Amino acid sequence: MNWKKLLCEKRRRSYSTTSVSTDTRNEFQRDYHRIIGSASFRRLQDKTQVFPLDRGDFVRTRLTHSLEVSSFAKSLGQMIFRNILQYNKDADLTYEDIGKICSVLECAGLIHDIGNPPFGHFGEDYVRDWFRKNLHKLEFDGRKIDELLTPQMLGDLYHFEGNAQALRLLTKLHFLVDENGMNLTYTLLNTIIKYPVPSTAINKKSGNIKDKKMGYYYADKDIFEDIVNSTGAVDCRHPLAFILESADDIAYKTADIEDAVKKGFVSYERLLSDLKNKYMDKCADEAEREEYGKAVNKLEDYYRQACENGISSPEQNSVQRWTIYVQGVLLKCAAFGFTNNYKEIMEGSFPKELLAASHGNALAYALGDIAFRYVFQSKEICRLEIAAGEIYEFLLSKLVNAAIIYDTEHESSAIEQRIMKLVSENYIRAYRINSKGKQENEKLYLRLMLVTDFICGMTDGYAQKLYRELSGIE
Repeated sequence: MNWKKLLCEKRRRSYSTTSVSTDTRNEFQRDYHRIIGSASFRRLQDKTQVFPLDRGDFVRTRLTHSLEVSSFAKSLGQMIFRNILQYNKDADLTYEDIGKICSVLECAGLIHDIGNPPFGHFGEDYVRDWFRKNLHKLEFDGRKIDELLTPQMLGDLYHFEGNAQALRLLTKLHFLVDENGMNLTYTLLNTIIKYPVPSTAINKKSGNIKDKKMGYYYADKDIFEDIVNSTGAVDCRHPLAFILESADDIAYKTADIEDAVKKGFVSYERLLSDLKNKYMDKCADEAEREEYGKAVNKLEDYYRQACENGISSPEQNSVQRWTIYVQGVLLKCAAFGFTNNYKEIMEGSFPKELLAASHGNALAYALGDIAFRYVFQSKEICRLEIAAGEIYEFLLSKLVNAAIIYDTEHESSAIEQRIMKLVSENYIRAYRINSKGKQENEKLYLRLMLVTDFICGMTDGYAQKLYRELSGIE
């Protein structure tokens, strides 16, 4: 791969910029303003990152998380590619390319979660589980639905994925001018495709991170292939996807710890004890042990300083300062992981996350494991997710039963007709455009996708409100 092709400025729908002669923005800076001004981006302010249905004023939402990822991704781009230029690791790279790369990464951070459904990652899990549990029970035209759909169509539902939904939203569902979505540059779209494989090629045991999940739906195969053929990232990740992934990991791993301490899920004492006693054996060598030990000592230093300065909540203050310090450490580690493996990344053969190939691996693992044990498995989160599950169960059941016979010769009940009238006009329009001339099984698949499109477009608040209204709950 080379940057001249990787920084492809192609869009699905071409347009002329000659009428704005004073506009000096590059194509990727134009993407930024399209994203910031979109309703799809604004909806992220009412989608939770970790705590579903939580109304606390300090807990991160998808919007604040995306802003953090955008900032980290741009910073990583600057750190990495100035180093590559300085040490002449790529003779074809220019300062102009670095500017474009940083613009792409800044935009990618904003939209990387734009396809995720309500109520955090729990929402993705529930959609997958619902289809696995129910699809084989449902019928259309006297046949089981799972017998009518192809393996990839079924896989798209059984392995439903917010990453794939983001590509779908940005290229088709966000209707403003026409059916081409936001009409973003192909480089930006390729950067958010973390897993460039279909649902039928998922292989978590392959040893290559790109095969872990699916990155596009059968319905979006044509646009996916056009994107990767245009950028040259065929059968591999776009190099910038590694950087975006690291920015995302650093943002959520540090934020989860900070939010967990603020909400009382884990105390300063427990955090320090676990860091000291549970994860040192994850360090691969002496250099990584030194980096890890330095981070643990820093947390104690910040706590001591907070006590000496008479701060009323030294625990929270020290953890807040520490997470900022850890962010800096992990950013440098991710930058090292990219530059040290630059040749393999550009060849498309690098199989890991960047942090896993750096001295920050043990520290990153510790943060994720602590958050998982004390937050994601806590009784409070379980209660919140059970409530969110009730909403999903109700909405999926109502919508899927109505969608199966929508736009067919089968007669819908009065309730089913009214349920389909609730679906966004944009999504209905996208369905009609993309189902035109298709075979019946593909139309059925697209009607099921219409349900997931509608649900993914909901905010937490809207999903809860719709559930209450349709259930007759005051």
